[in-house]
Amino acid sequence: MRPIFFFLFVNRKPSSRALPAPSTYYKTRRFTTVNNRAHRFAPTAAMAMPTWNDRYSSSDYIYGTQPNEFLEYISNDPRYLHPSSKILSIGEGEGRNAVHLGKLGHFVTGVDASSVGIEKARKLAVEHGVTNIDFEVADLSQYDFGTEKWDAVVSIFCHLPPQLRRQVYKQIVDALKPGGILILEAYTPKQLEYKTGGPPVAEMMCTLDGLRDELGLGGWMEFEIGEEKERSVVEGTLHTGLAHVVQVLGRKKPH
Repeated sequence: MRPIFFFLFVNRKPSSRALPAPSTYYKTRRFTTVNNRAHRFAPTAAMAMPTWNDRYSSSDYIYGTQPNEFLEYISNDPRYLHPSSKILSIGEGEGRNAVHLGKLGHFVTGVDASSVGIEKARKLAVEHGVTNIDFEVADLSQYDFGTEKWDAVVSIFCHLPPQLRRQVYKQIVDALKPGGILILEAYTPKQLEYKTGGPPVAEMMCTLDGLRDELGLGGWMEFEIGEEKERSVVEGTLHTGLAHVVQVLGRKKPH
């Protein structure tokens, strides 16, 4: 995916008029950003969501209908997911990852901020005859992850502003059952050199050391897989190209 970003720099005093709330999370999709003092590089909800909904309005699945490569590898290894696991997938988009997990017999909840994306996800599930999935339109900053509720949480290219990212990662650790796993793939700051997708600033991306710090949280999670690597990402027509990613399989320690 080769995103196009437009930045508007306004060299004047900020208006006293209240600014709209910023979008609560970024996916690796094209969006327009506005530079302002309150939310530097953060698109407002009013700007970002219509853009995502408009992008998803195509009849095609722009990020494909096949699962993410790293998720597919993990989900097919019996060491990581036991049968009929209860799984939460955040930033689910058009449903490809949730449908894959549902076809394997897991009970999945897919969450995304785009109502159009979720509608396409529901359609994809019907086309595949998968009934063990719930899809929700939700704002991650207000979403109730629950406590010791999930056998696994999936986060595939779901990039968050740093403050929200720390909040969400803490909730993920709390929400996993003891022994539950986090399956995560994200772009690293080095991805800015590749220009094949992802947010426009390094602070939105992830590093292995940063993930260890933000997910370690009192020693409750250990990484069974943790790697930064270069790989070809081929996921639909808008998510294609050589990229630099970090992949993590984290497991919550028992009490």
